[in-house]
Amino acid sequence: MEAMTLVQRMSADEYLAWDGPRGTNLVEGEVVMPQPRRIHQRVLRQLFLALSTWDVATEGRGETILPIDVSLDDGNVYAPDVLWYRSGRDLPPPDVRPQPLPDIAVEIRSPSTWRYDVGAKKAAYERHGLPELWLVDTPAQEILVFRRSAQQASVFDLSLQLAAGDTLTSPLLPGFALPVADAFRTR
Repeated sequence: MEAMTLVQRMSADEYLAWDGPRGTNLVEGEVVMPQPRRIHQRVLRQLFLALSTWDVATEGRGETILPIDVSLDDGNVYAPDVLWYRSGRDLPPPDVRPQPLPDIAVEIRSPSTWRYDVGAKKAAYERHGLPELWLVDTPAQEILVFRRSAQQASVFDLSLQLAAGDTLTSPLLPGFALPVADAFRTR
């Protein structure tokens, strides 16, 4: 299933001023509407619950939020499925649109948009300095993790392919551990 492109070309400013449907992404100047399935929403729930439970358990662990617009450049405005911002970041008020690049972005596979997630979006996240990206492949029940070995690394120079039996952790999230199988639980 192909992603539905709503508009041929649009800038980030035009996209942010546009009164079109929410839940879309601007990818290389094209408005792309994902068509998530129920499995996408279940995995989104599991990951959001795990991260948000971890971050509220102890003061100073940052903030986990659901999709909001993040502007990368004039042709790319994404709404990652889950975003995590570390504590101490100088963030604009929560009602300001767009918000800055998070410290961790999570993209969960939709049949219509996976090619963007593993292609143009991953490349743009890397180019703009995202510290860590989780690409969640629902059919394979795997989580692909891309991160930088050091804050100043210019590319994602570490990658992991995690499956059932593995545990998702991050150096950005001390004490966070999620068995990958739990991310794909259907209940």
